[in-house]
Amino acid sequence: MTQLWKNQAFSISHADDGKFEGKGLRPFFEYRDLGISGATKGAFGAHVIRAVPGMESPATWHSHDLDFQMVYVTKGWVVFEYEGTGEHVLREGSCVLQPPGIKHREVRHSDDLELIEIIAPADFATKDETAP
Repeated sequence: MTQLWKNQAFSISHADDGKFEGKGLRPFFEYRDLGISGATKGAFGAHVIRAVPGMESPATWHSHDLDFQMVYVTKGWVVFEYEGTGEHVLREGSCVLQPPGIKHREVRHSDDLELIEIIAPADFATKDETAP
């Protein structure tokens, strides 16, 4: 067993206890922390992200400096565009693994969009990119 797994603590998060906050990477989304960052000392992060109704994405290209990023849509839909693969519509039940450093953008989303994002590490840098 690697050291990474030895530094984890038990964590549980319930929807009725969770608070969505506007602070996060994108102002047109709200974020609910699932407690994973604290339980893994920042090695991983997980949160529920939901759209702020009426707010649209500026659809700017960017990339993230991280080791792992997975998105699973639980409600609504979202259109992502990825370097080398084009636009993809993700809807309830869709899952995408975004490789480290891939240029991408969120093009548009439904007002009822809700998704789960799992990342490693919990804190990472985001870089503005030019269109591929």
